[in-house]
Amino acid sequence: MAQYDVDLVVIGGGPGGYPAAIHAAKMGAKVVCIDFDNAGGTCLNWGCIPTKTMIGSVAALEQARHFADFGLTITGEIGFDMGALMARKDKVVKTLVSGVEFLFKKAGVRYVKGKGKLLDAHTVEAATEDGKTEKITAANIILATGSVVAKLHPSIQVTGGDSADADVFIDNREVKNRKASGQLGQTTLWTSNEAVSALEVPKRLVVLGSGAVGTEFAYTYRGLGAEVTLIELLPNIVPAADPDLSVELQKLLVKAGINVMTNTKVVAIDVAAKKLKYVTEKGDGEIEFDKLLIGVGRRAYTDGLGLEAAGVSFDRKILVDEYMRTNVPSIYAIGDAAGGGLAHVATREGEVAAENALGHAVKMDYTAVPYCVYTEPEMAWTGLTEQQAKDAGYDVKVGKFSFKSLGKALAINENVGLVKIVTDSKYGEILGVHIVGPHATDLIHEACVSIKLESTIDELMHTIHAHPTLSEAIMEAAQDVKGESVHK
Repeated sequence: MAQYDVDLVVIGGGPGGYPAAIHAAKMGAKVVCIDFDNAGGTCLNWGCIPTKTMIGSVAALEQARHFADFGLTITGEIGFDMGALMARKDKVVKTLVSGVEFLFKKAGVRYVKGKGKLLDAHTVEAATEDGKTEKITAANIILATGSVVAKLHPSIQVTGGDSADADVFIDNREVKNRKASGQLGQTTLWTSNEAVSALEVPKRLVVLGSGAVGTEFAYTYRGLGAEVTLIELLPNIVPAADPDLSVELQKLLVKAGINVMTNTKVVAIDVAAKKLKYVTEKGDGEIEFDKLLIGVGRRAYTDGLGLEAAGVSFDRKILVDEYMRTNVPSIYAIGDAAGGGLAHVATREGEVAAENALGHAVKMDYTAVPYCVYTEPEMAWTGLTEQQAKDAGYDVKVGKFSFKSLGKALAINENVGLVKIVTDSKYGEILGVHIVGPHATDLIHEACVSIKLESTIDELMHTIHAHPTLSEAIMEAAQDVKGESVHK
């Protein structure tokens, strides 16, 4: 029987990789985790945590601007310090990075800061920043290398700009170097990396792509005073969401002063002149900008990973089965590298992969995934949209309830948005729940449990909800499916 240095090597220390490593170690495995960034990966260092911390500052600023609505008074000017705002963000990130490092030590996971590369199905080479290399053999390997910003479609002509702008789609190692040297954020073309590292607020910001990343940054920088234009190729912003939610959120973003342009195709970008040209059904146009944020999506990051050497199948993402196993029995892949896109899904995939790598047989279940957009108000949904349910052959019944009719929402001055519930009329099964409103990303988990357990609308509508709470909106929407909502 072959002898290996360790039981498991995890390449990638993000929200999929580090839980996988710790979970395996707690199950008794000898584990090494390799990542060239700080512990926590893109999510903790450049994505989820920095953006939500910035959004938290903007939300607090907006609340301060409306103190009079609560019967409160503030003396002096209400404003912000960009340096202090970013320092707070950095402190939150540093605290959580230290936390992950502590968890590694507590669980007995060896963390190697370097670039991991497959040499074969059981051997990984780790190249550290000081130029040293180390070969580690493992019984099993989990690939959790995450993603980088997707490139613009080749139909978009990009001209002008310096070498830094031409190199906008860089990986996190180079991002770290540019941030340390003070270069990050000075370029005209931004990705999310530059947006969370800005030294000042641009006067005119144009955001390409209205998914979670684009929409959240549009909200953030508008709240900080930028003139923001959000451009989307498709008919609705956040295209993956139920159109009822997209329309509602768009209304609220427009009310906040964001110029939202849907059904708009960008055809050319002149970086030097800071202009872009676009086409709509109504004709051509041009927009000037100071910064242009690329938020059109992300792609699996497998550059230099050595997939070919190990014989791992790849088609724009690493191909895996329901056990998160690749075509090579000893190698698993999770998260963005395997075509994911959500940190919390990657975490569960990591746990599943770790258990299977240690001899279990656990299938990944995507039945009730929560999708979240952290604007204010927030958007969240799980399960099927109304159209998806109809396309799947269900006889659909829908219930809705607005937060404007809810006591708790009025009390906290956050009474915008709605809850929409999609059900199967035959059995009353809950198929999807969709929320735009205060704390939607927290409220959605009641729906996730309901769908996971195949609950019926009767069970949800007859579950006693505390009063006054925001959760009552879900109960009222459930009641509305049968026309029994008291407060609608």
